[in-house]
Amino acid sequence: MIVRKRITQNQMSIIEKVLLSLVITALTVGAAHADGDRDRGAILADTCLGCHGIPGQRNGYPSYRVPKLGGQHAEYLVLGMQGYKNLGRSHPTMRAQAATLSEQDMHDLAAYFVSHSDMEVGSETSSAQIARGKAKAAVCAACHGDTGLSQTPSWPILAGQHGDYLVESMAQYRNGQRDDPVMAGQLINLSDADIEDLAAFYSAQSGLFTATYDD
Repeated sequence: MIVRKRITQNQMSIIEKVLLSLVITALTVGAAHADGDRDRGAILADTCLGCHGIPGQRNGYPSYRVPKLGGQHAEYLVLGMQGYKNLGRSHPTMRAQAATLSEQDMHDLAAYFVSHSDMEVGSETSSAQIARGKAKAAVCAACHGDTGLSQTPSWPILAGQHGDYLVESMAQYRNGQRDDPVMAGQLINLSDADIEDLAAFYSAQSGLFTATYDD
């Protein structure tokens, strides 16, 4: 025999208070994550700077320069670290580094890298290639901005990023090594030449920079 007990008004009030408390706690934790602790992030970043803090440092294989993180959106940096931890991105070293990071660690690291605010002048290559890339980048502007300076924190700033890193990233989105249906859909019909033109345009803009040990 099943006995059903009616929830009294007083009990309902208690339940509502508990739920409200949980919501407030979740929001508070979220706000703490969103702010991040820049000083703690600077300590955690000591490991990251072994690659990301050396100008021109290259990935072993395939060979490309590791990305500049200085000046990047904090929210995008967190999403990137989550992607490596959740295996949505395929770089073995980054997966190993991200595996032990807590959500707070990620937000603290992001707060450190975003705290550097001086834009770096981009590196021009062929002016004809930059012009071709600018024309092709028109379809990217809605998310990444006209010159790669995205105004939406979940979308990365591309301006000033290493060209060879941008080529590698776009290739990974196109071939599924990075799990992002939106980017895969945008890149699936682009040729290698299209990707190289886009990378040349964005890398020539003023924007991201290498955050070094001295910063």
